[in-house]
Amino acid sequence: MNGLFAEKKIILGVTGSIAAYKAVFLTRLLIRQGAEVNVIMTPAATEFVSPLTFSTLSKNRVFTEIIDDQSWNSHVELGLWGDLMLIAPATASTIAKCANGICDSMLVATYLSAKCPVYFAPAMDLDMWKHPSTLANVETLRKYGNHIIPVGHGELASGLIGDGRMAEPEDIITYLASGIFGKHDFKHKKVTVNAGPTYEPIDPVRFIGNHSSGKMGIQLADEFANRGAEVTLVLGPSHLRPDHPEVRVVHVGTAEEMFLETTRANAQADITVLAAAVADFTPVHYSEKKIKKTGEGQNIELKRTRDIAKTIGSSKQPGQILIGFAMETDNEIENARIKLRTKNFDFIVLNSLVDAGAGFKHDTNKVSFIFPDNKVVEFELKSKKAVAKDIADAVLDLSKNK
Repeated sequence: MNGLFAEKKIILGVTGSIAAYKAVFLTRLLIRQGAEVNVIMTPAATEFVSPLTFSTLSKNRVFTEIIDDQSWNSHVELGLWGDLMLIAPATASTIAKCANGICDSMLVATYLSAKCPVYFAPAMDLDMWKHPSTLANVETLRKYGNHIIPVGHGELASGLIGDGRMAEPEDIITYLASGIFGKHDFKHKKVTVNAGPTYEPIDPVRFIGNHSSGKMGIQLADEFANRGAEVTLVLGPSHLRPDHPEVRVVHVGTAEEMFLETTRANAQADITVLAAAVADFTPVHYSEKKIKKTGEGQNIELKRTRDIAKTIGSSKQPGQILIGFAMETDNEIENARIKLRTKNFDFIVLNSLVDAGAGFKHDTNKVSFIFPDNKVVEFELKSKKAVAKDIADAVLDLSKNK
C-alpha cells in the first residue's frame, strides 16, 4: 500500500475527552495513508466512543485494560511493535500520569514501555491548558524526548474561546509527516516538479495526448515534501494526487499551460524536476464545433509547442538545479546525452520503453542517471517511490557541491 505512512506501525492512544470523536477520523486518515494502527483506549475514553468503532476502522482488536477476560495484554510487546505512538486526544490527566510515571492503565503502561517516538496531541479547556501544573508536565514530556503537537485555538467544550482544542486530524497528519518520517534534508528548499501528460485540443471532443499517468512526478513531489521541501507540483490531466498534504498542486491541461506554470514556479525554485510528458506539437487550428467525418481522411496541421526544458535551462541561475527525463525506444544513451547537453540539465533520468515494467502507467520503473561528465549510473527495476528516493538522493549530493 502506498501513502505517507506505508508499512508503518502506529499505536494510537485515545483518552477520555470530548475530542475522542476526532480520533475516529484520525484513525481513518492514518489507515488511508498506509499505516497499520493498533488503538489503546482508557476506560474513560470508552464513555465517549465505542471500542467497536475503532476496531472496525483499524481491523484490529482495541486494548482497554492490561487484564481482560482473565487474559493479560502485553503492553511491553505492543510498545516494541510500534514505529510511532500517538496519544490523541491527550487529556491533562493522561499527560500528568505519563510525565510522572503513574502507571494505572494499559495506555500509560504501553507509553512507559515504548521504544519508538511518542507524540501527544493535548485536548482540554483553556484554564487547564494554561495551568502551571499542566505546563510543567508538558515541559517534562518534552525533556524526556516526546513531541507535543500544538493545540488549536477556538471554541472549547466549556463554551470558552481560546487555546486547548486538539489539533485537527489533517493537521496531525501533516505534523507527523514533517516529523519522524521526514529527513528534513531539503528544509528551506523550494522544489518545482511537473508531471503527467498534456492534452492538446482539436475540437470540443478530441485531443492529442499520451499515456502518461503522472505517477513518477507525483512520487517525486511526495519524496521532496516528506524531506522538508516546499513543493509545487504542476500536474497535467491525471486522476492521481500526491499523498503529502502540503504539496501545492497547480492543475494544467495543455502544453502552453504547462509551460507558463512550470516556468513561473521555476523562477522561485532552488530545484526543478521536469518529469511531465509534454506534447511536442499542438494543432494550429481549434474547431469550436465537433469536426464531422468527411471524405476518407482528415488532415490536422500541427505546430511546435514551446520547449519548457530549453527555456528553463537557458536561464538557469547559479546554484539552481535542473533535472530532466528522457524516455527513449532506441539509441537511448546517445539521445539522452544530446538532451542533457542541449537543455543544460544537471543530470537526466533515462528510462526505456523496451524495458518490461518501465515507463507509462506502471508502478515500477527502471532508470539510469546520466551526468554531464558522461558518468552513467544504472538501477534495477524498482518501485517509482524508490526511484523518487534515488533521484532526491542524487539531487542532495549535487546541492552539496553547488
